Amino acid sequence: MEQFFLLIFLALGGSAVAGSVKVINQGNEALVERLGSYNKKLEPGLNFLVPFLDKIVYRETIREKVLDIPPQKCITRDNVGIEVDAVFYWRIVDMEKAWYKVENLQSAMVNMVLTQIRSEMGQLELDQTFTARSQINELLLRDLDIATDPWGVKVTRVELRDIIPSQAVRESMELQMSAERRKRAAILNSEGEREAAVNSARGKAEAQILDAEARQKSTILQAEAEQKAIVLKAQAERQQQVLKAQAIAESSEIIAQKLQTNPNANKAVEVLFALGYLDMGATIGKSDSSKVIFIDPRSIPAALEGIRSVVSDGQANPNELFSKQIPGLENNSLR
Repeated sequence: MEQFFLLIFLALGGSAVAGSVKVINQGNEALVERLGSYNKKLEPGLNFLVPFLDKIVYRETIREKVLDIPPQKCITRDNVGIEVDAVFYWRIVDMEKAWYKVENLQSAMVNMVLTQIRSEMGQLELDQTFTARSQINELLLRDLDIATDPWGVKVTRVELRDIIPSQAVRESMELQMSAERRKRAAILNSEGEREAAVNSARGKAEAQILDAEARQKSTILQAEAEQKAIVLKAQAERQQQVLKAQAIAESSEIIAQKLQTNPNANKAVEVLFALGYLDMGATIGKSDSSKVIFIDPRSIPAALEGIRSVVSDGQANPNELFSKQIPGLENNSLR
């Protein structure tokens, strides 16, 4: 009988010792109460409890968790009914507050998120709910983080997944978008036509300007070419006259020398003078402003006779010879 009680005592003692040793995994924490009041928090690793006095009342992870919010009906500021669902990420930062400050933490957080979503959506119009989603997420994150701080919870991220208007609103939005697309197409078409007309007019204006500049340059170049041609022609005529005058002067000197050395050259001079006189008349007759010259045949022998008298003196120079014997050259001299 004593052995039986001993076995029972050993069994109870062994179970008590085994129950006093607790192992907490990494990422988890646990709360311990002693005789109904909070005693301590168990950290990851090996922990010891007082048998029959200590009790683990709450064990939870401190890692980040995801809470899915089901679709909820909301009313926007312009009285449009929509359905919104969201997802938010959170984790426990104070295990004691999460257990003692609120009952059923997850349910309280779901209701808190739904309330905040309805509140934020009620402050926006329908179009803003689609365009300002990131701002809505930031507002929800800030408000939920402040509201859940007394519960020892940290909200790290909030995301609105879907914003679904009612069927009638979707049909109206589709009609509005279709009209908006047609409007944009008409505007783009008109802007394209206007741009094309402006480009065409600009191209014509630039073409006219280039054409005018080309004509101006062509006229300037033509005038410069004509001016250069006139100058070159005048220089050529001048050079021709100079050469001709030099040739006449040289020939006059030669004739004068021959007349001085050869007395029989008088007849040859008379013939040359007569031929030159006749060539001058032929040249005058071929000019554009042709004129008829009446010459007294009797003046030619008189001129020749005068030349003979000058030559016979042997003292006349070529300039005196031609100036005295050619009518109309009394005031000119050979140069």
